[in-house]
Order: sequence, then C-alpha cells, then structure tokens
Amino acid sequence: MKDRLLFLWQHPFAPLLPWVGVTLGLLFMLFLIQNLGVAGAQASRERLEKEWTAARQALMYHREARKSKNDLSRVWAVLPAERDFTPLALGISDEAKRVRVTLPALTYKTEPTVIANTSKGLVEGQMTGRYEDLRRFIYGLETAEELLFIEDLELARPGGAQDALLTFNIKIATYLRDHTGESNLPRPAQ
Repeated sequence: MKDRLLFLWQHPFAPLLPWVGVTLGLLFMLFLIQNLGVAGAQASRERLEKEWTAARQALMYHREARKSKNDLSRVWAVLPAERDFTPLALGISDEAKRVRVTLPALTYKTEPTVIANTSKGLVEGQMTGRYEDLRRFIYGLETAEELLFIEDLELARPGGAQDALLTFNIKIATYLRDHTGESNLPRPAQ
C-alpha cells in the first residue's frame, strides 16, 4: 500500500490530488447543505407563501363582504316602508298633475317577493298627455329620490295629428320594506 502511494506521488498529476480531495469534500458538503438546509427552507417558504395568500384572500373576502353589507344597508334605507306605499302612489299622482299628465285610473297593489321582509309595490294605469309633458313626467320618476322602476310602458292610443295627446299604459314598481322587519334593519355605516 505504501508502494502504491509512493507510485501515485511520482506521477505528474500528483500535486493535484489534495485539491481534488478538497473539491470532492466541498461538493459533498454542498450536496448535504442543499438537501438538508436549503430544501427544507424552500419548503417552509412555500408553505408560508400559501398561508399568506390564503390570509390575503380571506382579508379581501372580508372587505368585500363588509362593503356589500354597507351597500345593502344603504339600498335598504332607500326602500320605502310598506305603510308609505299609499303616500308614494299619491305623490306619483301629484307629480303627474304638476306636469299636466292625467292618470285617470291608477291602481296600486303589493306582491310578495322571495326576499324576506320585502314586498313589491306596483302602480299601474293609463297616462295621457302631450309628448313633452309625458317625457318630463317619466324623467321625474326616473330621477326621484325613491327607488322606482318603470317596468312596462306601451303606447295604448296614439293621438291624431290635431289632437297631440298620447295615451300610454304604464307599470311602475318599487320594493317595500315590511314594517314588521324595521327593528331588524341593518343601519348604514357612517
């Protein structure tokens, strides 16, 4: 064995053998550090990134839910109470008189909805007037403070050339809060 070592030291590449040994030792150490240290740290980092992403998404869902709740409470606050539906229908009639539109047979009724503590109020009838007055009346309904929807508007009888009066069938809808559910109302956030 001694002879073999002496023979190896006599070769021209013999001075490189210690450096090759050091290099192999360093490569072995690098392999150990990579597999034990860095791989574990990377797995831990990936796990932490997933947890951070999940927490961030939960926070975003929470913010969206809070925003939706505030929006819903603002809409809920705009809805008239069921007991205010008759004055609302009278207000529509008064607005029609103010802009010179006649509503001779205006009927109103409420219908239940699938949403708890809410019903749908319908005001139906014919309206007659000049085009300009009808347009002003419809604009007044669309820009009213109350939440009103014109569900149906159809020409019932066109006026003659000399008459200039038009008659429309109109159906106006709104959603009403049930007066029994007012104590459970969500309050809008300030």
